Amino acid sequence: MHSIIKTSFAAIVAAGITASAAQAGAHSLSGDLVIFSDMSNPAPRAVMEGMVARFGEMNPDLNIELTVIDREAYKTQIRNFLTADAPDVANWYAANRMLPYVDAGLFEDVSDIWEGQMSEELASTKGALTIDGKQYGVPYTYYQWGIYYRKDLMEQFGLSEPTTWAEEKANCQTYLDNGIKCYTIGTKFLWTAGGWFDYLNMRTNGYAYHAALTNGEAKWDSPETRATFANWRELIDMGAFIENHQTYSWQEALPFMVNGEAASYLMGNFAVAPLREGGLDDSKLDFYQFPEITAGLAKGEDAPTDTFHIPSGAKNKDNARAFLKFVVSAENQTLINNGENLGQLPVNALSAVDDDKFLNEGFDMLSNKAQGGIAQFFDRDAPAEMAAVAMEGFQEFMLFPDNLDDILARLDAAAVDIYAK
Repeated sequence: MHSIIKTSFAAIVAAGITASAAQAGAHSLSGDLVIFSDMSNPAPRAVMEGMVARFGEMNPDLNIELTVIDREAYKTQIRNFLTADAPDVANWYAANRMLPYVDAGLFEDVSDIWEGQMSEELASTKGALTIDGKQYGVPYTYYQWGIYYRKDLMEQFGLSEPTTWAEEKANCQTYLDNGIKCYTIGTKFLWTAGGWFDYLNMRTNGYAYHAALTNGEAKWDSPETRATFANWRELIDMGAFIENHQTYSWQEALPFMVNGEAASYLMGNFAVAPLREGGLDDSKLDFYQFPEITAGLAKGEDAPTDTFHIPSGAKNKDNARAFLKFVVSAENQTLINNGENLGQLPVNALSAVDDDKFLNEGFDMLSNKAQGGIAQFFDRDAPAEMAAVAMEGFQEFMLFPDNLDDILARLDAAAVDIYAK
C-alpha cells in the first residue's frame, strides 16, 4: 500500500505552508527527487508530507515524488528497490540495521554532509551512523522508550510509580486482583517483544552485557541470560500480559490501554499521539522509566534513531544531498519533533525540545538517568538475521515459557552461523 504525491508550488501555497528559513542549498534546485518512506502511520506520514512540501516551496522548480509504503511491507521490500530501481532518498534505521546495505554497497557514503559544524550538531548519533570511519545516513529523530501507564488507574488503586522490580510486581498484582492486565502488547510483528527483552536484560545484567550479547560475544544459554528470562517469566506466570498478544500489531494493542483493560504499555514515545487521540489526556496518561532489577546497576535505555539515506543507485544525488541537509537543520528538526507532530526528540543539538511533558521527561531521562548507556533497540543492535530468529524466540517464550531450553539452544546455534559471516 503506497501513495505518490507530486508536489507543486500552487498546491503548497493553497495548503498555507510556509518555507523554512534555513535554505538547504545556495540556489533553487531543479530536476527530480524521488523519495521512498516507511512513515505510514498517520502522524509520521503527515510529517513526511510536510517536509516534502516545505522543501518543494524552497525549490519550486524541483519535481518531488514521494512514495509512502506500509512500514512492515517496507522492511521486506527495501533490498529489492535498492537493488533494482533505487529512489534518491530512503528512510531506514541506524546501527546494525543499515550495516547489510552498507556492506552490499547499496547506501551512499554521505560523510561530506557531516563535515564541520554539522558533525557537532549531530554528535549524539554520529557513532550509530558510522561504519569504518564513514557516515552512511543522517538522523531525523530519536525517542525514548519506557512504561506509559494509566495515571488515573494508578491513583484509583493508591499506587505510585515503581522504582524497583519488587514494586513493579506489587503494582501488577494489584491490577490483576482488580481484573486489569498489567501490560498491553502486540507481538504479531515480533519487535515489541524485543523491547521487553532489551529492558529486562539491561536491568538484570547491564548495558555492557546486553551489547556483548547482541554483538555475538556472549552466549544465550548462560546464567546471565537465563536470569533475564527468569525475571520475564515472573510476569508471564502472573498473567501480566493481555491474552492472544501474538495476534495483534502494536497499534491493535492500544485499545486495551485506552479502554482500561490494561494498565500500561512498554513502548516508544511514538505511542503517545495515538493514545491521546484515543481519549487519554495528560490527566490519564503518564510515563516512568523502567525500574531497577539488579540493585546498583546503571540503567541503560533504548533510544532508537530513525534515519534518511541516499541509495548508491540514486539518479539525483545532488538533490538528495540537499534534502538530507534540510532534514538535519535545527529548524526542521524542532518542527517535525514537536508534540503536535512526531512527538519525539530532535537530534540536532541546536534544536528546541517542544514543551510537552513526555518529551521533557524523555529528554531528562536520556540526558541524566541513562548512565548505563544508550541502545538502539534489539532489532537494530543485533544483525538483522539474528534479530529475526531471536525475536521469534521471544514471542515463543511469552506463549510457551517451558520451551526456554530449546529456544536458547536454537539461538546459540543460529549465532554461530550468523556472526561467522
